Amino acid sequence: MAASMKIVAFMVSLMVLISTAHSESGTASYSQPLGGGPSPAIWGRNGACGKRYRITCTGSSNPGTPNPCTGRSVDVQIDDFCPACETTFDLNQNAFAVIANLDAGRITIQYNQL
Repeated sequence: MAASMKIVAFMVSLMVLISTAHSESGTASYSQPLGGGPSPAIWGRNGACGKRYRITCTGSSNPGTPNPCTGRSVDVQIDDFCPACETTFDLNQNAFAVIANLDAGRITIQYNQL
């Protein structure tokens, strides 16, 4: 029984490492209340329209809101393009609110394509 628990613990640890290894760092902001999209860097990767990403807040890029993260992630599907965005993702307000305090305005993130 102890050996099987060790195997399960090892497999869970391995899955976490694999998941973390494929994530990338970036920044996110939001548009009110709908709209948003990825930066040209994301959009240009073989046409991002329709692709899904999991986005997690990792911190603030705004000194006025030092701890904006909710500890949750949000899955988004790309359906627009934000060529003028200075962030990796410009989320809609509802998606941003899932992962961070709206007062932050701009946050640091980890993201990966699903």
